[in-house]
Order: sequence, then structure tokens, then C-alpha cells
Amino acid sequence: MDRRPGRRLGAWCAGLLLAGVGAVTGCRAADTDGVTPVPQLLAFLPWLLLPTGFALLCALLARWWPGLVCGVAVLGLLAWYQEPYGKVTEPGGPPLATLRVLTSNVEFGHGTPALVPRIRDLRPDVVFVEECEYTCQAALEGGFGTDYPYRRAVRAAGSQGSLILSRFPLRPTAGVPGTMGMPGAVADVRGHAVRLQLAHPMPPLPRQVGLWHRELGRLRSFAAAAPRTPTVLAGDFNATQDHAAFRRILDTGLTDAARLAGHDRTASWPARTSSVIGAQIDHVLLSPDFTATSARFLRVAGTDHRALVVDLTLHQRG
Repeated sequence: MDRRPGRRLGAWCAGLLLAGVGAVTGCRAADTDGVTPVPQLLAFLPWLLLPTGFALLCALLARWWPGLVCGVAVLGLLAWYQEPYGKVTEPGGPPLATLRVLTSNVEFGHGTPALVPRIRDLRPDVVFVEECEYTCQAALEGGFGTDYPYRRAVRAAGSQGSLILSRFPLRPTAGVPGTMGMPGAVADVRGHAVRLQLAHPMPPLPRQVGLWHRELGRLRSFAAAAPRTPTVLAGDFNATQDHAAFRRILDTGLTDAARLAGHDRTASWPARTSSVIGAQIDHVLLSPDFTATSARFLRVAGTDHRALVVDLTLHQRG
């Protein structure tokens, strides 16, 4: 029986899969986010191991040796990029204070009723809430007026509203300009100034990749502006460590708290499939003054994001 038509089909399947995965992996290697659909696919880079493995199988069955070699190279690159990005340095000074930080995107406020008991149970010291519109802000500020007397908000409807709640006194700052609200403040954490900044840049939707890049660039500028001041930059970044624009924020010296706690690839979105497939786009980024002793991703009903709560220790700079 002539098997050449089947081999040709296998080679075609392998070639098409490797061309697509190779383009995305090539952008990752070139330290660029490319154009649509590359930024969207980069968010799920670890899962590209599956089509690459299938392409290798097709190339092997088709006895297409150049494709097999190419597939092994792509597979090796994907495996390499599973490693956490950036360096981790432990603070050299003694501990000064501990604090718990929670961030949650409540999807147009729909997750607010489920977030309220989470805040009561976990008792975080600082809460960052994205997509917290008028009713969300009213519920959180009214329900936690005594526990969190300090707050910073962008008062807006839909996804543009946002809120920071704090047990620590806050001095308002200008925040970071963006399409969606990104308020900021300086907290007095037991006598030590800590910069707090909520992150919520636009997602990399088709025709909006440039805007997404610019807003992540503004967050990078914020991170780089005061390298000697303890900083917590938290929220929904709409980006993972496989996006070049996000890595440039880490290059300012910040570290992802989830990585410090051993959860650098734990998915936070979409919440419904995060246990099977997803991307970690919700982050708490820390200056080198902090260590993270734990990080937990929590299901919050009504929203497509999982909340992230981290326990931090602020150290004196060595």
C-alpha cells in the first residue's frame, strides 16, 4: 500500500503547527510581543507544548526529518521559557513590618458580594480592587468603613472604576494614567513609607495592542521612578511573564510575589478553567525590600478572575 499521501498529510499538519508555534516562540526569543494574534497566544505559552508535541508526532510518523529537528528545537525553547523570569535577591536588612495584600478584579462589580466575605475572613491590610464601579465602591467603603478608614478610588462606571482600601494611613499620589482607573498612594506602614499602585492596563485586544503596550510602559515608568522606596504594584496586568512589556516592568527590580512563594505559573484567568488551562495575569509585584511568605489564588464567584492574596514582610535595606 502506498503510504506517501498519508505521509504528506502528516508533514503538512506538522509544518502548519510548527509554523504557528514557531512564530510565537520566535517572538518570545526576540523579546518582542509582535502583533495580533501573537500577544494573545503568548499569554498561554506553556500550553503551546501540546501542539508542538502533536507536530513532533506527525513529523515522526511522516518521516519528515527536517520537521522533526525543527520541532525538537521549538520544544526545547518552550521548555526553557517555563523557568521564572528575572533574578531574586533576598533583602539584607532586618524585618520591619508584616502585611497582607489582596488584589481582585471583580468584573464590572459582579464579584463584589463574594469578595466581601473573603475580605472579612482574610483580613488583608491593603486591598486592590479592579473594575470596581460605583456600586462596588459603595458596598466596600460602606461595609468596611471602620476596618479600612483609608482609601483611594477612581470613581467611574464599568471597568474604569477602581479602589484601594488600607488599614494604614495613605497620602494620595497622582496614580498612573490609563483608560481604566489606576489610583496610587503612599502608605505609612508602621512608620515606613511604602508606595502603593493599582495596575489595570488595557488588555491586548486586536487593534489595541499599541495601547496595551503604552499603558504597561507607564507602569514601568512608575516602577523605575523611585528605586530606593519600598513599592507594591498590584492588580490585573493583563500580561504574563511571557510578554516582553511585562518583563520590562520586572527589569526595574521588581519581583512577582507569586514567584517568591512558589506559584509563578499558577493561573488566575479565566477563573472557570484556571485549574486546567489559564494564564497568570493578576500579580503583586514587589521591590527588593520585601519577602513573600505565602501566595494564594482564590475563587471569587461572579468574576472571571481569581483573587490573589499574599503575605509580605518589609525589611530594612541592607
